[in-house]
Amino acid sequence: MTDAILDRLMRLHPKLIDLELGRIERLLAEVGSPHLKLPPVVHVAGTNGKGSLVAYLRAMAEAAGYRVHVYTSPHLVRFNERIRVAGELISDEMLEDVLTEAEQANREQPITFFEITTVSAFLAFARVPADLTVLEVGMGGRNDTTNVANPMLSAITPIGYDHTAFLGDTLEKIAAEKAGILKRAVPAVIGRQREASAGVIAARADELAVPLFRMGREWQVKPTASGFRYDSDLLGLDLPAPALVGAHQIDNAATAVACIERLRAAQFRIDDAAIRKGLASVDWPARLQKLSRGPLFDALPPACELWLDGGHNEDCGIVLARQAEEWAKEPAALPLYLIFGMLTTKDASGFLRPLGRYARSARAVPIEGHAAYTPQEACARADEVGLDCLPASDVGAALEDLLATQPTPMRILICGSLYLAGTVLARNG
Repeated sequence: MTDAILDRLMRLHPKLIDLELGRIERLLAEVGSPHLKLPPVVHVAGTNGKGSLVAYLRAMAEAAGYRVHVYTSPHLVRFNERIRVAGELISDEMLEDVLTEAEQANREQPITFFEITTVSAFLAFARVPADLTVLEVGMGGRNDTTNVANPMLSAITPIGYDHTAFLGDTLEKIAAEKAGILKRAVPAVIGRQREASAGVIAARADELAVPLFRMGREWQVKPTASGFRYDSDLLGLDLPAPALVGAHQIDNAATAVACIERLRAAQFRIDDAAIRKGLASVDWPARLQKLSRGPLFDALPPACELWLDGGHNEDCGIVLARQAEEWAKEPAALPLYLIFGMLTTKDASGFLRPLGRYARSARAVPIEGHAAYTPQEACARADEVGLDCLPASDVGAALEDLLATQPTPMRILICGSLYLAGTVLARNG
């Protein structure tokens, strides 16, 4: 039943995406303005790391005993993943109820799928008691559907090039869209930024009298042998490495600690022990996730490794290349091979260029149901950056080809798209 409702809602989608708030504001008014009845809101924008930041915030707040509503996108396997109600994935029954209510109130008027499902999430959040709401921006910020909420805290993770057809083709234009989530006098935590982005954010914050809490300015992070050191004027902590893999996760985790410090100032009781427990317990699939069981893993010879990541832009390629560099330093390092698929809206060459230095070769696969490069087109992009590549019909065929033609053991990284990551997780059980 829920799938049928979701299918109907997809058909209401306007033919062209135009980022504006008029449609969702109309529908929210029809259903009683649930976005104004949420528990205190943390609103998270950015290009890279915002999903990880949301995961850290939830883990730390829940470790302190708080109940947290969370809204993220896209989902990997089931739509329910997008809406976490008081710590639990929304039930099929509640999801069907709120989707039906939103659909009936909309009366078949044009509205995007993301807009009407966001209204549904707000309906669920407004009806179940919780202590905190964490909302992840879908695209941009200024005209993103989530920007109707009134946050107590805003956060902006690193800004890079993505969705340029909608957000602009320069960092300054993209940063202006992301900074659109800033609200007058509402504090904002800012992760690591390039100079161009930082300047745009600072200018917008000055216009709105927004107190900024910026990495490298109001707070600092420094990697250590056992994790990282977080420092601000009021707080100094030596913390363990987070459970999520990759040097970039130090920045994401530290940005979450900075958010926690702001929540503490607002009387949330999240102590140091909860921060440490959250770092250890955080879970965020398809972000440098090592697959250690399931049919795909079981098909590999002994000592092979299988990794999964949903990153899909140039900055994500750089991050993955840094991890590949660390892998290459290991004693008896395993040779690295890529299996990738990407949407045609993404810069495949930019994503692959940094990784090409470390991967022996790649296999390109399609992403069914989405506007993706064909394996042949994807291989052409790989060839542009000097990465040997062969097409494959799917991930299983790509794995079989690598195992049949390359020496083992090996390390295989499946990457390039969250949609591809979702199909991999579903196939792997």
